Formats: sequence, structure tokens, C-alpha cells
Amino acid sequence: MRGAAGRTSAVTTIRWGHEAFDCELGIADDGVVSLTLPGESGSGTPLPLAEVTTADHGSVWSSSRLVLTAIGERLRYRAHRTPSEKDWRVLVVELRDEVSGLAVEVTYRSPDGIPVLRSEVVVRNEGNAPLRLESVTSLVAGSLMALDTADVLWAENDWLAECRWRREPVRLTSPDRDGRHRAAHSKGAFVVAGQRVWSSCGHLPMGGLTDRTTGRTWMWQIEHNGGGWRWECGEHDGAGYVALLGPEDHDHGWSRVLAPGDEFRTVPVALAFSADGGPDDAFAALTRYRRATRRPHPDHDGLPVIFNDYMNCLMGDPTTAKLLPLIDAAAGAGAEYFVIDAGWYAEEGENWWDTVGAWQPSRTRFPGGLQKVLDRIRERGMVPGLWLEPEVVGVRSPLAETLPEEAFFRRDGVRVNDCVRYHLDLRHPAARAHLDEVVDRLVGECGVGYLKLDHNINPGSGTSSHAGETPADGLLGHNRAHLDWLDGVLDRHPHLVLENCGSGGMRMDHALLSRMQLQSTSDQQNLDRYAPIAASAPTAVTPEQAAVWAYPQPEDSLDEVAFTMVSALLGRIHLSGRIAELQPEARALVQEAVAVYRIIRADLPQAVPAWPLGLPGWEDPWLALTLSTPATTYLTVWRRGGDDTTTLPLPRLSDVDVVVEKLYPATGSAEARWSPGELAVTLPTAPSAVLYRLTTRGVDG
Repeated sequence: MRGAAGRTSAVTTIRWGHEAFDCELGIADDGVVSLTLPGESGSGTPLPLAEVTTADHGSVWSSSRLVLTAIGERLRYRAHRTPSEKDWRVLVVELRDEVSGLAVEVTYRSPDGIPVLRSEVVVRNEGNAPLRLESVTSLVAGSLMALDTADVLWAENDWLAECRWRREPVRLTSPDRDGRHRAAHSKGAFVVAGQRVWSSCGHLPMGGLTDRTTGRTWMWQIEHNGGGWRWECGEHDGAGYVALLGPEDHDHGWSRVLAPGDEFRTVPVALAFSADGGPDDAFAALTRYRRATRRPHPDHDGLPVIFNDYMNCLMGDPTTAKLLPLIDAAAGAGAEYFVIDAGWYAEEGENWWDTVGAWQPSRTRFPGGLQKVLDRIRERGMVPGLWLEPEVVGVRSPLAETLPEEAFFRRDGVRVNDCVRYHLDLRHPAARAHLDEVVDRLVGECGVGYLKLDHNINPGSGTSSHAGETPADGLLGHNRAHLDWLDGVLDRHPHLVLENCGSGGMRMDHALLSRMQLQSTSDQQNLDRYAPIAASAPTAVTPEQAAVWAYPQPEDSLDEVAFTMVSALLGRIHLSGRIAELQPEARALVQEAVAVYRIIRADLPQAVPAWPLGLPGWEDPWLALTLSTPATTYLTVWRRGGDDTTTLPLPRLSDVDVVVEKLYPATGSAEARWSPGELAVTLPTAPSAVLYRLTTRGVDG
């Protein structure tokens, strides 16, 4: 090993981890600490366990990177411990910089049997003067792999176009600059950063590195429910590194003044490893990790079918007359929850957008009262649900005048207004008390068992309501208060189901999904465009939390009805559309899909995803997704164009006997031909889709 100055030094090695994820902590005789992850060579100059910048302690190498910092270079070992925790391995490393007086505590955690490392960092000012923090990494990992055969992966994420994964050689952004003379450190890296309020607007808070030849892969996620996050990936001392952060000064204008004795905790992050299985294996590990780190809830195992009246249906215009036939049709199709979406609180002729906030039922939309509609839902054997946008208050809502100024996002004393809406600051007790009253009333008095929590505005950089804080730090404080509020709601109402939505998938992050039970994957209304979103959703969310709209329309062909239903069968069915107007054959296809879903859904919370045709491309004519348990593989195949036959490689089934069953639709012209390790699927028409079940019968002689 080499110390921070490049000199060789003696090392004390501490092994830590478990059979699926085994690491080494190296402590040099000069106190420099390094982490060697699975498969690393440990050669070259190590990066520190944490990188920190303050206003008066910046970098040692001027660049756009947030590694090679002065404080990081000076951190020295103080102590370590391995606390005992059920089903987890935990390692806490204490470091200190004598110059700034900053103490750093890095906590690594890994769930038994899952190759994932979770990391977060606490910094504490043990000096005599204030320090203005400007960046603190949650995780730094170096020597991940050689870069000449490495690709970087990232996911672009836009409204109606979520989860679009991209992949390119790392050398396009980190070129090999060495020749006769060795080049110095690079000044650049591949950087992806979230901005403003939505955590996944623009990009998912995720990324990855994969070796094209060996399949060795690292995937990561930043578990932060706001837009202030960043990851960078590049070359350090001849190998790939990654640094993961929450908000920081370079991208977000974030800073935090630490008085002597104060401390700051970073947002948690996770890093998943696959030795040779490529991105699919790394996503499978992340799926298992997400299940291990979320709040337990009966919905994660039950997976009830949900009808929501919004998409390609009422679109924010519910009334008693419009809802009653939908309630009957949803019950007839097999729905178990019925959710009334936006508009239930607005009077007829009133704009539902700028009146949100009080959450009192409309009188004119429901002449007999909303309660009668909710009772009708229960009479038909379903649980009623409602849509809320809890963090916003419309400018025409009475709450805009009655709540104190300090309960809203403000910058320089001015209340922030975006799209004629204000944003609540959940750090303020009046804002939180208001929302607690709303939820407790709807659940306790109205008997609502499901709340769709939406978020449709992006009010800039944050809030600076507190003296001396930057807007980005105010936003971080609100985001953490939001998570605390969700915990409080579910503590009081443990069987309440919460759906996470942000204009579709603009808030797709594990911080929220570790609390809430479902994630809206998109607002996409076109069934052919929804297919790649549905196929890619398990990269970002567990399948049993991925809410996918299935919205058959009376004008759809039977192939199109089956197509939209198939898209939801390996996730969570969000049934919608004008299903009361469907012809008998189409209605039968919907009922058949729901019946199939009820058969297979018990397997989904244990299954992990893979993509036989690779991660879906937005324009790909063929798409495929598998969810697999040890004995069963469910395979969804979509055709949107191209030739009528495609061959799907399934190498993990090469050495077993396989029974191929077409589950849905039972009729139709789809054909499948199995040969060891691959399935040829023919779909004569486009668009069309099919769901298969492949069952293994043991190892082939």
C-alpha cells in the first residue's frame, strides 16, 4: 500500500463483512486509513474514507472534482468499532483532522448475504472556531476497476419518459492521458447531479460502472428525497473511483456553519457489487437491499389491485355520477382498492390546481356527500383512497392566509410562489400540525385506507427561512422533516397505504420508498411509450412497489388491451381508463389479467429482475423483463415494431429442464420455442405483449 504522500508504509489490516461482501480496512503506521472493496487490488494511492471541503480548507488539486481535498488528505485514524446488529454487519471508523479540528465518523453497514455496502458520514467540529462546510462525501470508493474496458451507466429521467438508462465507455469522459510521461491527476470526471426539489427530475439518483469483458459491476444509489445530490466517477491513480454526496456548494450552493461542538450527518448511500454477473446481478442485489432497508408493511406482501380514476379516465374531474359506474366496473374487474384522484376537494367550475390545501370534500361534486361515495366503494368490497398533495398550498386556498409565514418556503423573507402554489416547510410545527390533522381526519373519520401523495411543483433552490442558512440547507432540513412526518403518519396508522408520486416518477428515490409502499412510475398516457418505463422500473424500485398504469380504452384493439395490462403484471396494477365502457371481449381480457396477477403476485416480493435484451431503450422495437425466484421465472415480452420474432438469451436456465407456460393472454397468436438457454418468441402484430412463466424441474443430467 502507499500512504497519502505516495510513500510505502506498514499496514494493519482489519477484515470486515460477510460471505457476500468482504472488505479490508487498512491502517498505515502514519494513521492513513484505506478501504479495499471486494476484488480490488489495493495498489496505488488510496482515497480517504471521506472527503470534506470547508470555506477555508479546500482541495489539494484544483479541479471540478470533490475528491483530493485537504481535510481528506489529513484525516488520521482515531478508533474503530463493530457494533452488533441483527442481520447486519456494521463497521464504524473514527478519524480526525488535527489542523481543522474536524472529527469524522464513517459508518459502513451491509446486510447479511447481500453484496451491498451502505455508508453515511458524521462530521463534528472539535475545534475552537466555526467551520463552514461546503461538501461532505457519503461514500468514496477507489480502485473499483480498470477503466480501459469499463462502461459508466446512468439513467435520464423526465416527465413521461422515466428510467431511460444510458451506457458509454468511461474513456469518453476520462481519456487515457499517459504517454512517455505519466500524467498528473485529472481535473474532470463524469458527474451527475440532482437539482432543486424533485429528487429524480433529470436523472435517477443512481449510477454504475461495469466491465464489458468480465461482467464485474458496481451500482450505486443516493438515498435522498430532494434534488441536492451528486455523484462523480472518474480515474484516480489508474483505476476507477466513485464519490457519492448529498447537497454541496459546487452544484447546489449548499453550506452549513458548524459551531464548535456541532455535527452534520450526510445522506445515506448504497453501493452494490457483482463479481461477474453484469448490471443485472447488481440490480438484483440492490432489489434485495431495498427490501431489507424499508419499513415493514403488509402491503409489501399482499399487493392488492388498485383502481385509480385519473389516467385516461376522469383526469381530475370526479363527481358522484361519474364515479358510481366506475366503482362497479372496478369491482367487477377484481380491484381491491379504489382511489379518487385529484379534484375531489374543488367545487364544480373551480380550478382544482390552485385551491389545494384545506382538503375538505367538494359539496357540488358530491350532492349526497363524499362519504356516500366512499361507502359505495366499501360496499363493493374495496378499500377507498384519496389523492393528496400535502406539501403545497394553492394561492386561493384559505390556508395561504391562515398559516404563519414561517410555515412556507421563503427566500430573503419572500414567500416562494411556483405555478400559483406555495410550498410548506415541514420543519415548522404549524405546517406539520395541519397535515397531521388532515390525514387523521381522512383516515379516522372518512375511513380512507390509501393516500396517493403527489408533488407537482419545483420551487427553486429551497428555503432560507432560518437565519444564516442557505436555501439548499433549508431544503435538506425540510426533506428530513418530510421523512420524519411520514414515519409519524405510519406510526399512527400502520395499515394505511401510501403511494409516492411526483408528477409521475420525479421523486423516485429510496429515502421515500423506504417509508412509502408504492411508487408512481409515470404519467405517460400512451401505452406503447409506457412499455420501456414499466420494463425499466425495477432498476429504481422493487417490483412490488412499482405502480404501473393499466388503462384500457373502448377504442383499443384487443391486442392493445392486452398490451397495457401486460405492462403492469410484473409490478403493481394501477387499473384505470374508461373500463365501464369496454366491450365484453375487452372486459374479459381485463378480468383475465387481474386473475392471473392474483395467482402470481405472491412470488413478486421475493423475485429479482433481469433484462434478457439488455436495459430497455426508449425506441427499442422489442423489450423484455424477467422476475425470477429460485424455481420460477416470469417473463414479459413487448413488441412495438421490427421483425415478428426475437430470441431472448436466458443463460441461467441453460442446464435445467424448463416448462414454458403462456400465462396472459391465454388466447392470441403469441408463440414460444424453447432451446437450452434461450427462448424464441413470435408476436405477429405490433403493438402486442405476452407474459410467460418458466418453471424449472431440476438439473439436466
